[in-house]
Amino acid sequence: MENFVYQNTTKIIFGKDTESLVGKEMSGLGNKVLLHYGGGSIKRSGLYDTVIKALKEADIEVVELGGVMPNPRLSLVREGIKLCKDEKIDSVLAVGGGSVIDSAKAISAGVLYEGDVWDFFTGKAQIEEALPVGVVLTIPAAGSESSTGTVVTNEDGGYKKSAGADILRPKFAIMNPVLTYTLPPYQTSCGLSDMFAHVLERYFTNVPNVELTDRMCEAVMKTIIDNAPKVLNDPNGYDARAEIMWAGTLAHNNLLDTGRIGDWASHGIQHELGGIYDIAHGAGLAIVFPAWMKYVYKHDIPRFVQYANRVWNVDINPFNMEETALEGIRRTEEFFKSINMPVRLNDANIPLDRIEEMAKKGAENGPIGQFLPLDEEDIMAILEIAGDKSLEEGE
Repeated sequence: MENFVYQNTTKIIFGKDTESLVGKEMSGLGNKVLLHYGGGSIKRSGLYDTVIKALKEADIEVVELGGVMPNPRLSLVREGIKLCKDEKIDSVLAVGGGSVIDSAKAISAGVLYEGDVWDFFTGKAQIEEALPVGVVLTIPAAGSESSTGTVVTNEDGGYKKSAGADILRPKFAIMNPVLTYTLPPYQTSCGLSDMFAHVLERYFTNVPNVELTDRMCEAVMKTIIDNAPKVLNDPNGYDARAEIMWAGTLAHNNLLDTGRIGDWASHGIQHELGGIYDIAHGAGLAIVFPAWMKYVYKHDIPRFVQYANRVWNVDINPFNMEETALEGIRRTEEFFKSINMPVRLNDANIPLDRIEEMAKKGAENGPIGQFLPLDEEDIMAILEIAGDKSLEEGE
């Protein structure tokens, strides 16, 4: 186990009707807030009215900026930064899912920076200060409600990149599972895929003697697997929605990172898919992860065997450990299929004509991934696996 420091300062407020507390929570962060959200869903559901009422009762002045799209755009972030500076805004409230929260985080960092906010995403600058951010979560998926990271897409060149700092953790996250009842099935499934992938990134590590966090990762994955069909078959089932909502947070609040070093190559490859083709993050990960597994599993067959056995209940074949490992990969792919996620590029109508470009972009700053570092040629091979409809597991 590696040395680690763990401190998560996000206050979690979980349960029914908790969105009514947003005014009280924001009142400690500032007097003038940027209300940041996506499309019209929060207005149709009545959540917008609830939030506005609570903020006004707390004597907080509100400036609005809607329009956040999946794979949040740098152009809107820049617009938000200018708006905050012009209006002398002192806090940001994100009402939505991971894209809204990521956009809010990027805005909060950019307001207090004299350069271009994209500098944080290219490594030219580090985030050292930011406006405080609060969250009302509506889509359990990205875990951005209590994480240190933000991901933004630069339309100029189709780049999707991440940045992070402890100061970006939201000050609070209001999480009411009831607010997720109206999510379309596709969004629910993308969220399930996203959070499952977050745990996979952490699970496949080269660090030995991480039994406790192994078991924690396995518990979160099994909870997602068990509750996925429940939330899809009964969208208004509170108990399953609550399990999934909390699992999404635990998957990405860095608790499962403690003492171990995760991989994150699959996220890097997916960012290229998202940056160029604007595919939903969870859907892209459902395509990339099985392909990554097929490419790297021989690096540590015992870990893949453990994964197959503990997560998918595959009986271990002591005479053919590789067979057990491959069965775990097959069941992972079948899980993504079962929640109606694509598992091949052509399932998402993504052609193969820009694989070289994606591989080059993915490795332009050097090899990616920690479990088995991948160069441009490796990324190309994984994308080819993801694009080959006829390829069987392990070939």
